[in-house]
Amino acid sequence: MAYFKGFNTRAIHKKRTNVRKIAISQPIVPAVAYAFDTVEDASKTVNNELDGEYYGRYGNPTSKELENKISSLEHAEDALAVSSGMAAISISLMYFLNENDHVVVTKDIYGGTHKLLKTLASKYNIQYDYVDCANVNNIENSIKMNTRAIYIETPSNPSLKLIDIRAVAKVAKSNNLPLIVDNTFMTPYLQNPLTLGADIVVHSATKYLNGHGDVIAGVICSQEDIVKDMRKNIMGDLGQNMNAWESYLILRGIKTLGIRMEKHCDNAHKVAKFLNKHSAVKSVFYPGLPSHPQYDLAHSQMKNMGGIISFEIKGDLQSVKKMINSLKIIMISFSLGDPETLIQHPASMTHSSIPKKELSNFGLSEGLVRLSVGLEDSDDIINDLKQAFKFI
Repeated sequence: MAYFKGFNTRAIHKKRTNVRKIAISQPIVPAVAYAFDTVEDASKTVNNELDGEYYGRYGNPTSKELENKISSLEHAEDALAVSSGMAAISISLMYFLNENDHVVVTKDIYGGTHKLLKTLASKYNIQYDYVDCANVNNIENSIKMNTRAIYIETPSNPSLKLIDIRAVAKVAKSNNLPLIVDNTFMTPYLQNPLTLGADIVVHSATKYLNGHGDVIAGVICSQEDIVKDMRKNIMGDLGQNMNAWESYLILRGIKTLGIRMEKHCDNAHKVAKFLNKHSAVKSVFYPGLPSHPQYDLAHSQMKNMGGIISFEIKGDLQSVKKMINSLKIIMISFSLGDPETLIQHPASMTHSSIPKKELSNFGLSEGLVRLSVGLEDSDDIINDLKQAFKFI
C-alpha cells in the first residue's frame, strides 16, 4: 500500500487486487484446514515454498489481512496476529531466549510481563534484570556475556515513564542485541518504534487497536524472516493463533483508530490538567503536561500524548479505594483503551504480583491510580472525578 501515504487512509483501505468485485467489509474465513490440488502443493505450502494457509493454527486469510494492515501502519516487513498481548510478549521473548540466557528489562513494566518473568522464565532458568532504562548507561552496565535481548515499554504501565527509543536502539545495535518494544499505549498512530531503531514491536490488540473491549488478541511486528520463524516454530506449535472472528473485529476497529486516538488524547489532556490542579491529588503522570520530566522526549518520539493518565492520591489506601468506589460513570476494570473511561488500582489489581515492599522499585505506590480516559464528553469524566474526590 505504498501509494497510500496518510495513516487514516491506510487504516481504512487495503491494497486492490485484480478481482472485479471486492467486499468492502473484510470477509471472515473461519476454516480450520485447506484443500490442495496435489500432494506436492500441500508439501510446498507447509514448507514455505508456496504462499498460503494450510492449517488454522498457523494463520488464516482474515488474520493475514490484519497482519498486512498492522505491518503497514507500523512500517514493518511483516506482522503476526496472536491470541493475546501476553502471547505477543512471550513469543517475542521466547524467540531470542534459551536456557541460561539473560534479558535486560525496563523496571517500569506491565504486571503481566512481570508475572511471566517471575514464574515461567525463572522455571526455565532464563535470567533477567529490571533496569531503569530511561538512563541508557544503566542498560550498558547491565549487559552480560549471556544477554540476548533488551525489552522495554514506553510510556510505561502504569507510571508513564518514557524511554528514548533511539538511544536504547543505539546501545542494542552496538552490542548486537535485538530491541523489543511494547507499543500498546501509543499504537502505531502515535508512535512507530521500528522507525526509531527497534527490532520487534508488540501490541496488546485487546486495547486500542480493537478499541471496543470485545477481543483478546496480540500482534508482533518485525522482519519477514523473524515473523515466519515465530509463526511456524512458536505460535503454531504452542497454539497461540488468533481466530478469524477476532481478526475481523480488530480490522473493523482499526478503521477508526486515528479518530479514536485523537479523542482519547484530547480528553486525557483535559482530565490531566484538571487532576494537576486538584487539592486531593499529590502528583499526576502524563507526558502531555509540562511538569512531566520527559515532556521534551515525548514530543520528539510521539505524535500525541495518549489516553492513559496515572496519578497519586493524598491519603491512605482506604482513601484511594473510597474515591475509586465512589465513581458513577468511570468503571473499575483491569483493561484500557475502550470507549468507556476505566480506572484501576495497580498495586492491588494489574500489578498485584509485585510484593508490597518492592512496589517503589517499580515506580509504584499504594496511592497510585491508573485512568484510561475514554471517548465520553470530557466534562462528564471530570465531573465524575470531582464528586468522587469529595468522599476522601
